[in-house]
Amino acid sequence: MDAVYLTRAGYQKLMAQLDELKSERLKISRAIEEARLQGDISENAEYDAAKDAQAHNVARVAETESKLANVRIIEDEKIPSDKVYIGAIVTLFDQKTQKELRYMMVSPEEADYEENKLSIFSPIGKGLMGHAAGEELEIKVPAGILKYKIVKIARP
Repeated sequence: MDAVYLTRAGYQKLMAQLDELKSERLKISRAIEEARLQGDISENAEYDAAKDAQAHNVARVAETESKLANVRIIEDEKIPSDKVYIGAIVTLFDQKTQKELRYMMVSPEEADYEENKLSIFSPIGKGLMGHAAGEELEIKVPAGILKYKIVKIARP
């Protein structure tokens, strides 16, 4: 698996998700045991549902552990601060709305539009990557073309 770049906060959030998944595993085991006690498991819907939940949980735990094993903390990396790269906080001027926007460029695992965390693989994220402050860009998105000027690039 490739490196997974996360902020420290993103790493902590992923660790908390893993803990939650592991505690969920115990609840699922109890549900399987209760379903077994009901007798014949060949036509037991509760047992089947619990086994499906267990398989889903095992897969999610494995996926989360794999991501955690490959995490690289953005703040620890030597990433240039003069251009838009992962971890950058980018201030943009939207030439259509005449408003400033601010986004933090993050990996897909941390992307959250409500928190202004933009995936580097989103259409806007891809369009911004590698550009410097002062540049004017036209970025094609499904809704059309967005016109931005990069006002400022900062690092947390």
